[in-house]
Amino acid sequence: MRNIAIVEDEDAAAEVLQGHIEQYAQRNGQEFQICRFHDAVEFLKDYRPLYSVVFMDIQMPHRDGMSAAEELRSVDKTVSLIFITNLVQYAQKGYEVDAIAYLLKPVSYFDFALKFKKALDVYVMNEGQAVTVNTANGLCRISTDKLMYVETVRHRLRYHLVDDVVEVTGALYKVEDEFKGFGFLRCNQCYLVNPKFIVSIKGNTVQVGGDALMISRPRRNAFLAELACWYAGSEGGNG
Repeated sequence: MRNIAIVEDEDAAAEVLQGHIEQYAQRNGQEFQICRFHDAVEFLKDYRPLYSVVFMDIQMPHRDGMSAAEELRSVDKTVSLIFITNLVQYAQKGYEVDAIAYLLKPVSYFDFALKFKKALDVYVMNEGQAVTVNTANGLCRISTDKLMYVETVRHRLRYHLVDDVVEVTGALYKVEDEFKGFGFLRCNQCYLVNPKFIVSIKGNTVQVGGDALMISRPRRNAFLAELACWYAGSEGGNG
């Protein structure tokens, strides 16, 4: 059973969405736990990364849905987000916070079903790549599919994502085994690298995204061999 959140101040609009979700569940043989929040403040208070899909109204009292989505993304990088709005121009900004889609009020079932299915599919795809880390501000769910590398600095871990850096307390060796399962490789004592984001290797430097990381001499041969194996497996999987 997947958890779905509706963040909507208008009772009538929330009831329409809940009815659409229940209809979709019945038609597709699925079960959902629906949680309704009357505003973004209530939704974000003590937030835990438990949801597969969040329906977020953009125009709400106390706090608008766009700024709420920005805070949501700071603690949950994998949840699928769909905006609900009366005006298209507001919805366009949603893509800045990695929204899957937007729905215009009044929400028709046909439009809802198409975008809800997409949101579920994206979440399922990300779910297998997701890890939850404990930050100073609470739990944060991130997708390793968007994680370029992990860096250790003075007993702190920095998760360098494509659009953010998440910092936690910890030791690299404690997460190394977990991240090997996602294909990450150690190039020296300070970095675990996602080979998907390797741009080039020159001498003892590996370019990961826009950052140049050092390859230690003791690790160089093993790192290159592991990377070659990863490429061979990746090409085989794609073929």
